Amino acid sequence: MTLDRLWYLADEARQQAEQARHRLASRHDPDLEPAYTKRVSRRRFRTLAERITRTGAPYGAHTLVYKPSGELLLVRHEGVDMWVLPGGGIDDGETFREAAERELAEEAGVDVEYDGLGMLGRVDVRAADHETWGVLPVFAAAARTTDPEVSDPDGEISEARWFADLPEDTRDRADIRAWRDRVLTR
Repeated sequence: MTLDRLWYLADEARQQAEQARHRLASRHDPDLEPAYTKRVSRRRFRTLAERITRTGAPYGAHTLVYKPSGELLLVRHEGVDMWVLPGGGIDDGETFREAAERELAEEAGVDVEYDGLGMLGRVDVRAADHETWGVLPVFAAAARTTDPEVSDPDGEISEARWFADLPEDTRDRADIRAWRDRVLTR
């Protein structure tokens, strides 16, 4: 009989997510705290739970880059065929912010000044009879340079572009617009 260890992995992931959320919330006052639910296969659940156990985050860290005019920087992610915020996985020894900075440099190459944590998302991950959750930190940053240049070593990002009106195929479009409306119109 094979023992299904997913329940144990899910519990470890949940504990790590709680610690990560506490660390982020104690250092930052996020502008928005959206919640997402992802239903995935058991195989994908294991992958995401392992990431959360390692870092607290299933999808890494991201950056919401803006111009004073309200335009936002998005990158075209070919793997999901959508416009997304620059960001991605966390390497060993990196903080969330360091990962967000590295990913922004690779995916868009713009120079920014970080403001803090724009969004602290919660991602509930479910597969059949297992569930856990992780954080989704999204840092806010004002653009210093505005000519994006993609140099993504993974080859997933094909383009980086500024948008006044977000395209319909923008991942998490409603939350990004809510952040922009809340923060940039103050």
